[in-house]
Amino acid sequence: MKDFDNIYILDSHCDTPSMLIEGIDLSVRNTHSHVDIPRLREGGVDAIFFSIYTPVTYFGNQATEYAINLISKSYMAISDNCEDLALARTASDAYENKKNGKISVFLGMENGTPIQEDFSFLHLFNDFGIRYLTLCHNSDNQICDSAVGTHGTWGGLSPFGKRLLEELNSLGILADCSHASDATFYDMLKYSKAPIIASHSSCRKLCNHPRNMTDQMIRDLSSEGGLVQINFYPRFIDESFAVENQRYRRLSEFMEKWQAIYREDLYNDIAKDNYFSAIEELKTIKTPGISKVVDHIDRAVILAGYESVGLGSDFDGIDVAPRGLEDISSYYKIASELKSRGYSTTHIEAIMGGNLLRVLDEAARLASFLRS
Repeated sequence: MKDFDNIYILDSHCDTPSMLIEGIDLSVRNTHSHVDIPRLREGGVDAIFFSIYTPVTYFGNQATEYAINLISKSYMAISDNCEDLALARTASDAYENKKNGKISVFLGMENGTPIQEDFSFLHLFNDFGIRYLTLCHNSDNQICDSAVGTHGTWGGLSPFGKRLLEELNSLGILADCSHASDATFYDMLKYSKAPIIASHSSCRKLCNHPRNMTDQMIRDLSSEGGLVQINFYPRFIDESFAVENQRYRRLSEFMEKWQAIYREDLYNDIAKDNYFSAIEELKTIKTPGISKVVDHIDRAVILAGYESVGLGSDFDGIDVAPRGLEDISSYYKIASELKSRGYSTTHIEAIMGGNLLRVLDEAARLASFLRS
C-alpha cells in the first residue's frame, strides 16, 4: 500500500447514493455495500464519483425529483462526514482535497431522463456539481438509444440528444457513452467537441456483452481524446460467468426483486431479510479474479495507449464483485497487479486516476473557450 501513497486513485463510477437511500452510514464499515469511508481509506482511494442513478421506470418530474433526492442525500453524507469527505468539481479541487487529507466526492448522473427535454434542468444539475452525464441506462430514452433493452428508437442520438451534446460541451460536463448503443456512441463522437468517456465499460473482445466496447470503438474513442474506464462487474469481464452459473442468475433476480421492495419501504422486514440474505448468499458465488479486470486494462492499453484508460468499478451497483476486489478496500491491488505486469509508475498513475482528472480539465477549458 505504501508503494502507492503518492498515486492519485480515482473510481469514476460507484452507485453509493443508491445505498444512501437505504440509510447506510458511510462513517462505519457496512456489511451489504461496497463503499464506506473505512474501506476507502484502506483501498487508498482519493476520489470517487457518486452515481446519481435514476431507474428507467421513472419519467418526467418523478425522474427529476428522484435525482434531486439522491443529490441531496449525497450532499448530506458529505456534510455529515466533512472530516473525511469533500465535494469536488474540478481536478484542482481533487488535488487540493488530497493535500488536506480528504477524499473527494464527484457527482456523475447515470441516465439522462431527469433532465427531461429542458436545458434549465441540465443547468440546475450542473450547479449541483454534476461532472458527467451517462446519457441513458438499460432502455432508450429521450436522448438516445441504449445498448440493452433498445428498440432502436432514434438510430443513435435523438434530435434533442444532438443539441444536448452542444450544451454539455458549453458547461464542461463530460458526455458518457456507457450504456449507449454502438450507433449512439458514434453519434456522440460526431457531435461532441469535447472528449467523451465510458465511465464504466470493459472490452467486448474479452467478454462479448453489448455493454462493452469493441476494439474499434476503443480506438476511435482514444483518437478523439476520450477514455474507457474499466468496469469490474463479473458479467462484463468474463463471458462464461453468468452463462454457466445458473445459481448466480437465480440469486441475482431474487436479490433485485427484494432490493426494489426494500428501497420503497425501509420498514418492510420481510423485504429486508430476503434482500440481506440474498446479499450474503451471493458472496459465496465463485467469481472471476482481479487478473480478469487487469486483462481488460491490458487490452484497452494495447488498443489505445495508457493515456486512454481508467477505472470505473460500478461498486454498489453490482451484486457480485471479482475475487480479490470484493469491495473498495482492495483498490490498491490493481496498482500492484499493474506493477507486476511491468507497468511503469507513470503508466500506473495515469490509469489509476490521472487520465480522468486530465480529461475533466480539458472539458473545463473547452467550456470556458466556448462561452468566451
